[in-house]
Amino acid sequence: MREVTILGATGSVGRSTLDLIRRNRDRFEIVALTAHRDVEGLAALAREFGARQAVIADETLYVPLRDSLAGTGIQAHAGADEVEQAAASGAEWTMAAIVGTAGLKPVLRALEGGGTVAFANKEALVSAGDLMMRTATASGATLLPVDSEHNAIFQCLDRAHPESVRRITLTASGGPFRTWPIERMREATPAEAIAHPNWSMGAKISVDCATLMNKGLELIEAYHLFPVGADALDVVVHPQSVVHSLVEYVDGSVLAQLGAPDMRVPIAYTLAWPERMATPCERLDLVGIGTLEFEAPDLVRFPALELARQALAQNGAKPAILNAANEIGVAAFLENRIGFVDIAALVSKVLAAYDPPAPASIDEVLEIDREARRVAADLTGKTRL
Repeated sequence: MREVTILGATGSVGRSTLDLIRRNRDRFEIVALTAHRDVEGLAALAREFGARQAVIADETLYVPLRDSLAGTGIQAHAGADEVEQAAASGAEWTMAAIVGTAGLKPVLRALEGGGTVAFANKEALVSAGDLMMRTATASGATLLPVDSEHNAIFQCLDRAHPESVRRITLTASGGPFRTWPIERMREATPAEAIAHPNWSMGAKISVDCATLMNKGLELIEAYHLFPVGADALDVVVHPQSVVHSLVEYVDGSVLAQLGAPDMRVPIAYTLAWPERMATPCERLDLVGIGTLEFEAPDLVRFPALELARQALAQNGAKPAILNAANEIGVAAFLENRIGFVDIAALVSKVLAAYDPPAPASIDEVLEIDREARRVAADLTGKTRL
């Protein structure tokens, strides 16, 4: 049986992972489950799957967790340090699905253990990509991407012969505003922005898809994950979300991974890797779909993608600043304090205003993140960005 730890068990990715394990109980043993504040959800999952330990990140919720697990034999822990300890628990396979910079140290601890780490935490590679990859190389850890785009690339890429790769292309759905004129986008509401046409996701990532910032962050991740230069990475808009990414080789061949838009497909690939496992996901019906469309991204209406490219080109602290400023901008938009197009404008201003040295440690990454958020928060108080 494969020993598994899930960091962020009560979120969408965590629950999808556990749904697959539930269907294959004889193949997996749960070492640890963690959550941020959902005590009831965490305790229920820990009991159902017989986890050895359950960890709640919010220290004030230790007693409710302990009481809920009384008599089960499951160890209850609380606090950020305990989440890190769970990440370092020695599981053969770890799902890193903690949202935001709170996931950075746990991901690093999991990588230091040298096992297999499936990650859905974008900040790990966007804000601290160099540090994470150096750690993985030193420990011999295996990184398996969970995002559908990177997972698709992983499946199509000839990692033994990276010199044969000419180009990697990530696909983007284009979001709900793909065909909207800029004038209408200025008046877009949070409810309209989170109404993704293909995927069911949280509010923040849905807004990132609407601005195309999500695809910009994925470009930065791909730069760290795959042995090609930034100039070999591209983005194409594909409204149907059937082709998840493509790899072009020097001989002109192009390999693509296709599938229904269901996160359980890439999660299953990482969970069973290097084998495959059955899923209950909808099967792809190309005849029913009929047409697959592709178009170039409009960088005038969606400048966030170009901002991400610029941050990647400068590297150093810039990707962490990009990510932090974007999170503040998205939160302000969702609270109706700024407009939709102001999100990218805010990110641009923060990137121009704050230029620290490249971070040499996770603590320095977190300090850059905090300062970028402060600068962004100050700017959102202005009437015009």
